[in-house]
Amino acid sequence: MKVSARHKARELALQGIYSWQLSKNPIEQVELSLATSNDMQKVDMPYFQALIRGVAAQSATLDSAIKPYLGRLPEELDAIEKAILRLATYELTQRMDVPYRVIINEAIELAKSFGAEESHKFINGALDKAVRTLRKDERG
Repeated sequence: MKVSARHKARELALQGIYSWQLSKNPIEQVELSLATSNDMQKVDMPYFQALIRGVAAQSATLDSAIKPYLGRLPEELDAIEKAILRLATYELTQRMDVPYRVIINEAIELAKSFGAEESHKFINGALDKAVRTLRKDERG
């Protein structure tokens, strides 16, 4: 299966967001570190930059947007789950050019690759509920 440039952008953005959450380093520093330590040729760079910068700039707003759909406190989330949910919530609220089904699928794939064994089910459940509000126009 050929992995899309956008999928690679999401994977790297996720790694950056995760690193930023734990290190508290400036997002520009995290972004530069990722860009210099990875082969960026097959990555949608503008998308990667929009994701990582957007999530960092809006993390509090994103946390508030997803909080009602978690069934637990955001503080109780695993760091990788929090990063995936922030990334997906950013896309759901800011990237209307991307269908919500694509965003949820990508988030599930990221959770399967990077999260704990059952975290993809949790991510799917939270986003499935969130999309009813965040993308109600698209869902019809």
